[in-house]
Amino acid sequence: MNPLPVIQIVLPVFLVVGLGYFYGRRHPTDIDTANRLNMDVFTPALIFSALSAQGFQLADYSLLILGGTLVVLGSGIVVLPFVRLLKVQWKTFVPPVMFTNSGNMGIPILLLAFGEAALPAAIVLFLVENTLHFSVGIYMMDHKLRLWDLLRIPIIAASIAGIIVSLSGLVVPHVLAVPIDMVGQIAIPLMLFTLGVRMVGADFSDWRLGLWGAVLTPASGLLVAAVVSPFLDLTSQQLAYLFVFAALPPAVLNYMVAEKYQQEPRRVASIVFIGNLLSIVTLSLVLGWLI
Repeated sequence: MNPLPVIQIVLPVFLVVGLGYFYGRRHPTDIDTANRLNMDVFTPALIFSALSAQGFQLADYSLLILGGTLVVLGSGIVVLPFVRLLKVQWKTFVPPVMFTNSGNMGIPILLLAFGEAALPAAIVLFLVENTLHFSVGIYMMDHKLRLWDLLRIPIIAASIAGIIVSLSGLVVPHVLAVPIDMVGQIAIPLMLFTLGVRMVGADFSDWRLGLWGAVLTPASGLLVAAVVSPFLDLTSQQLAYLFVFAALPPAVLNYMVAEKYQQEPRRVASIVFIGNLLSIVTLSLVLGWLI
């Protein structure tokens, strides 16, 4: 394995995260507004721009969507027996393993590893993870979730709009497509930078549980991907995308959801942030195997 290409892929991502971390250390920053803008404006613009682009065919990604869905749901099933072994509540441990950092890490890693051609697949996998997180994940915490609440989420609304434009054959006027694309370009670097800032206040008090999460999150995802991939007629490129998706660390959103529902947020924070710190190793190994 030649380590240089792997370093060139992984290092830029973590350098931007590190920049955010050191800036946050030097200048205490409230990033809630930046995160809200990214979730409500910049990321929806990126998604709509990618899905509504000429040449995007959702049917080309149907098997990748199925594979991503199986990885998310299957990883939760795989780690469920560990809950009793680790003496932790399942609502604390299982969601961070299932719902991974497909935005902050997944999109830039796939772009750097496979080029701009990977953007539609990266967006599709991001949508799979986010849709399941905002539906299955929230339902795991609160059984009162309503469909209308899901449709009101800007990322979901932008996805539906982009798919409608793609399927209908409509072309977004240039005067609208350009600013939407410009706004969407803000999303990826801001995701990485704010992840770094968020890690300034990371809670590592339950580091042992965090280490278990850091190991089991990619391990369970890769195991499921390895089991289901022979049954999916994926292209070699899509198969590589799926395995990168399967190896991603827990999403920061897990901590926010745990805080909202008071589901041991300190323990979830340890799982999330230790998982992201150690992902430089796991992602490097997976990328070294794939490329």
